[in-house]
Amino acid sequence: MTEHEDVRELLAAWAFGALEPQDAERVPAHLAACPDCAAEARRLRETVRLLDGPPIGGLPARPAAAPVPPALLARRPAPPPAAGHTGPYAAAVRGLTALLAEADGRWSTPVVHDWDVHATVAHLLAADEALAGRLGIAARVPATAPPGDTGWEDAWDLRTAEVIAHEYGRTPRETVGSWSAQAAALLATPEARDGELAARAETLMGLRLPVADHFVVRGFETWIHTDDIGRALGLAVPPPPEAHLRRMVRLAVRVLGLALGREAAPVLLSVPGVEEWVLGSTDDPVRAELALDPVDLCLLMGGRRTPAEVPRNATGDAAAVRNVLERAASLAWL
Repeated sequence: MTEHEDVRELLAAWAFGALEPQDAERVPAHLAACPDCAAEARRLRETVRLLDGPPIGGLPARPAAAPVPPALLARRPAPPPAAGHTGPYAAAVRGLTALLAEADGRWSTPVVHDWDVHATVAHLLAADEALAGRLGIAARVPATAPPGDTGWEDAWDLRTAEVIAHEYGRTPRETVGSWSAQAAALLATPEARDGELAARAETLMGLRLPVADHFVVRGFETWIHTDDIGRALGLAVPPPPEAHLRRMVRLAVRVLGLALGREAAPVLLSVPGVEEWVLGSTDDPVRAELALDPVDLCLLMGGRRTPAEVPRNATGDAAAVRNVLERAASLAWL
């Protein structure tokens, strides 16, 4: 990789203020001599500036193996404003960027599935790629087209494995650079700034949703895997800011309602601090009431809680409650 290519991989980290110490002098020196990189750096920095805002109070961090180190807190930038469909994704990107600064020397730590820290970042590079491609951003890893009759789940597994195998041939920091550059490019698209453009529906990962909601999905997955990495490294990762968490929960419940359909026994689902919904049939009386913490609901639908272990308050028909919890868990694909 040439010096020019190497620095371009670091521009997103520069824009987010997350350069490694060894790069802190090299990148500005290159920008001073390269008009193309300087223009790209200004564009990325402006994207970050527009997404910045005053800190938003989030829920308290859940207990973990160790508290968040002061150095990590000092590096974590303020989350972006609550308003806007890109807010959850932008905040999650910034949170993971800060966390990965603590990963040096521990990239091979097991995280989830059969992935270590390096592979988990590579997975996120692949996961963001589907939306990036629909918004005109070229893939950063050469792709092999799957057979034409391959379902989206199998195609997704194949692409994830392909990207992880490719990234294992690069350094972890190069993988982080590619992931952060792709994230910054996503946040700089017209659809990231224009709600009307983001209202266009696209089918990704088996879900047909407006592009705005796909940005929320990307924020959800990025936060889930940030939490995975944090737990693996013994670092507490706080939940998303309350406004972002509410947006994630509303989308998750909408998807859950569609999955349950109109034939399921009706259950009143309450998520404190967010809203309540009747899921299932609207023609029959409510058979049960179920209350879930917003973070627990997200972890259940993200595959990090099982129906048996997720904390809940429930009354009424136990079978109807179990059906809601099991259907929520069945939607997990992370």
